Amino acid sequence: MHVKDNTFLITGAASGLGAATAERLVAAGGRVVLCDLSGAVNAHAQRLGKTARAARGDVTSGDDIQAAVDVAVELSDGRGLAGVVHCAGVVSVAKLVDREGNPADLEAYNRTIQINLVGTFNVMRLAAAAMAQNPAGEDGERGVIINTASIAAMDGQVGQCAYSASKAGVVGMSLPAARELSRHGVRVMAIAPGVFETPMMSEIPDEAAQALAAAVPFPKRLGRADEYARLAEQIITNPMLNGEVIRLDGGIRMQ
Repeated sequence: MHVKDNTFLITGAASGLGAATAERLVAAGGRVVLCDLSGAVNAHAQRLGKTARAARGDVTSGDDIQAAVDVAVELSDGRGLAGVVHCAGVVSVAKLVDREGNPADLEAYNRTIQINLVGTFNVMRLAAAAMAQNPAGEDGERGVIINTASIAAMDGQVGQCAYSASKAGVVGMSLPAARELSRHGVRVMAIAPGVFETPMMSEIPDEAAQALAAAVPFPKRLGRADEYARLAEQIITNPMLNGEVIRLDGGIRMQ
């Protein structure tokens, strides 16, 4: 699949990985619909120009995501929604039992699962339904879905039960979704980033962030959002990438 003249829905697109992906796809000649709960998504879409649209929405809402998909189909000039890069998500840290002996908050756990896992399923189901209506391209391809997992799915640390479980669910959906959607010519991939320079990292103390950067074998730094975007673009354009999870982490294995 080519990026040029095709239309892509990017979630979590107001900042971080999603914003960088939108910028890269527009630079490659693509059209993008930026979906995010933050009002900043409108300004980012305006900066990207006439081939970008904003669609404020919650990834756990069927109505919101259907509306974003509809905007993408409209923007496509009859070509249909070609792809989704799903970056929306939250980080959560909470021990099962804290130092005072109190159990973790169940609602906080549910919120993480709803946004990171149920939200991913919601975006996939609605995007795939739209892509299945597209005319078949080369090799019969009609679309591509790229979800965002995390190395925490494999290397979860203390306090990451909710986050690791939600991202492990994203990993677990990749192959069965790819198998199921193959009959429609839709590929499904996931990227599992390591420690990246994103707004989420700003919640971590500088000392801890520096320690994480030092733990990366090479290059010894945090990942950059455009490096995620570059991989997303490569997945879009390489039709043999399907049903797999790619770690993008500089070789780090969390202790």
